[in-house]
Amino acid sequence: MKKPCTILLMFLSFGGGKISAQQKIGDYLIQPVDFTRVHFTDQFWAPKIEVNRTITIPYTLQKIRETGRIDNFLKAAGKMPVGKITEFPFDDTDLYKVIEGASYSLQVRPDEALNRTLDTLIQIIGDAQEPDGYLYTFRTMKPEKLHPWISVNRWEKDPDLSHELYNSGHLYEAAVAHYLATGKRSLLKIALKNADLLVKDFGPGKAAFFPGHQVVEMGLARLYRVTGKKEYLDLAKFFLDIRGDGKIKGAEYSQSHKMVTDQHEAVGHAVRAAYMYTGMADVAALTGNRKYVNAINDIWKDVIDHKLYLTGGIGATGNGEAFGDAYHLPNMSAYAETCASIANVYWNSRMFLMNGDAKYIDVLERILYNGLLSGVSLSGDKFFYPNPLASMGQHQRSEWFSCACCISNMTRFMPSIPGYVYAQKENDLYVNLYVANTATIELPAGKVSLEQQTNYPWDGQVKIKVKPEKESSSFALFVRIPGWASQDAVPGNLYTFLDQQKRPIPIRINGKLVEYKIENGYVKLNREWRNGDVVELLLPMEIEKVLAHSAVKDDNDRYAIQRGPLVYCLEGTDNKDSAVLNIVIDKEATFENAFKPGFLNGVMVLTANGTATKRQIDSDQLLRSTQTVMAIPYYAWNNRGAAEMQVWIPFNESAARPKPAPSIATKSKSSSSVSNPRMLRTLNDQYEPQNSQDHNGGYLHWWPRQNTTEWVQYDFDSTYTITESTVYWFDDEPFGGCRIPRSYKLLFQQNGKWLPVEMVRMDSIRKDAYNSIYFKPVRTNALRMEIQLPEAHSSGIHEWIIK
Repeated sequence: MKKPCTILLMFLSFGGGKISAQQKIGDYLIQPVDFTRVHFTDQFWAPKIEVNRTITIPYTLQKIRETGRIDNFLKAAGKMPVGKITEFPFDDTDLYKVIEGASYSLQVRPDEALNRTLDTLIQIIGDAQEPDGYLYTFRTMKPEKLHPWISVNRWEKDPDLSHELYNSGHLYEAAVAHYLATGKRSLLKIALKNADLLVKDFGPGKAAFFPGHQVVEMGLARLYRVTGKKEYLDLAKFFLDIRGDGKIKGAEYSQSHKMVTDQHEAVGHAVRAAYMYTGMADVAALTGNRKYVNAINDIWKDVIDHKLYLTGGIGATGNGEAFGDAYHLPNMSAYAETCASIANVYWNSRMFLMNGDAKYIDVLERILYNGLLSGVSLSGDKFFYPNPLASMGQHQRSEWFSCACCISNMTRFMPSIPGYVYAQKENDLYVNLYVANTATIELPAGKVSLEQQTNYPWDGQVKIKVKPEKESSSFALFVRIPGWASQDAVPGNLYTFLDQQKRPIPIRINGKLVEYKIENGYVKLNREWRNGDVVELLLPMEIEKVLAHSAVKDDNDRYAIQRGPLVYCLEGTDNKDSAVLNIVIDKEATFENAFKPGFLNGVMVLTANGTATKRQIDSDQLLRSTQTVMAIPYYAWNNRGAAEMQVWIPFNESAARPKPAPSIATKSKSSSSVSNPRMLRTLNDQYEPQNSQDHNGGYLHWWPRQNTTEWVQYDFDSTYTITESTVYWFDDEPFGGCRIPRSYKLLFQQNGKWLPVEMVRMDSIRKDAYNSIYFKPVRTNALRMEIQLPEAHSSGIHEWIIK
């Protein structure tokens, strides 16, 4: 981008009369075509957006009521006694985000009942706002004791955890969405009053607290676009420029360790980071700041080359919900938060608008169809917070989280997806995504309607009907050729296709083949368009095997399967013995595809021949059996209950995890002082931990309990004579809350009573190793281990073996 282009702000109503903010401002080189002008008619996204409208939005509103988030505003307004409040100071944003999603939904499908509900909620929000514009229920309600994240004075702890500015950012996003959807100024007035307070309180010579959780920068840029009030843009830039200036202690966690223009690697909390990079792009587009552009270009390349999951997810570790080191992309413990995927879409969308290169849309599309869509169940009422790429059955979508950011974020995002299909730059019209739809777009050359006919992502055939309003119209249609269709798995070299053979991608206009060259991922079709012209392209929907860079240790000797934009996975529900972690499929294996219309709401499934391995009792020799292996799209996994799953399939047997042999422990019924079926299954899953803080496998833990006596128990399937117990402790020092226990002991059941075993020898309690107790033989049908937790920490168990 050599310099910002200019666009004319729309006339908007404002103040006591009308908004009259007509002026020229800089903005992105390319502009998205608003989602209200794009109407999906497909069988993939349209039903999912309808589920969001009819199920997810009402469901989330209901949960917000049930969990007291709306009550927080009533308490702040003095209309309810304070009493018990919700858990997090950012709980206010769940209401804002649902209002944003509902507003988007109203633009697509009018709903008077929903409209009235929003009016009521906005009135409640307004009543909670303080006279000077401050809006933060956790302080305004005046609880007996302030939340530990909040300081006595406003803003002081925002660089840490108060989230006051984070709440404001989501308020602004919701307010603009509601205003544009309904024409009503009720929420916008609240937002502008709050933003004016920020302008009054922050800036050079005034308060200089940077936002601990970025998003207000994006919200202020959006308010600036609506009002033309330059102070909002200036403040967004101020919040970015004071990060890492040394006046307030910063940290990589919140990307405040350096000035933003000196940051060239993606570090810290992934959601915060991607929101900040998006805000930097917005401010750069509006001001022409090249230093911001240089920084986010470098950071984007760092993510693409080193820190992106094949599913498009970012944030490898639950420790700080953060990026890991280069090539650290574990599968079982992958965090890949749903919010981070949404933030990554925002960021890559801005990068495209700034640069006009399809590689950003390649990443955006990968996120949409995989790492983002997996965040919500097909039914629309169960959700993932992290999105792992492998599971031993310990993962399960939840109906709600106390920290509900991912749920409300998904609610607001889904209705906006049509806005990513097209973009325009003067008389250049970009076709970025392939979805059956109709769209009406205003170009300088005149109004043009487009109609896409396609069964994408299941089919690569796309037909685009062009209908200019005039008899003919001259403009350029930029048709995106996805990187995967040109044998580029992703931009950069983090992932590659095993098969590098490029296949022809025929493009026809009115039935005639077109000779073309691809520039920046697009084919430019520049001509005099007439009503009824038809562009056709055929994308090669080959089943590709994907290899990861050799430095990604967790993916060595494995490949993943991709067809079109969809990444596939194996799920235990579809395979023999409900197991997939023990499956090996040769590199040369041939996969077949078949569409199943009634299965998982209609999906293409892939099948191939593979080998399963299984351990034997008292033998190192594995049992092997051949079987037909079935794969489903990754986004559709875990819709039929918890099960084994993996994206990266071993092609070498050494990378597979053989199905455990039957043992006393595996045949026992597990129970514990913590009642969690998924954790109990991990006690005897025969997973070999690499060390005590190994997060790749499952484990049982008692966090956040401390300094208590806890227990685990095996009830055997029959009576056994036993002489040995071995345990591998979970200890996630230094960052986590679990440490090896202070002590533990064994009890066996006899005549309904628990008796201590008679010790022969006991290993010292240590981490990163198996700890054994050898005792005189006892004949029993149950064994219990009692654990004394440390005074200031909890404890956990990877594996408990009985002999």
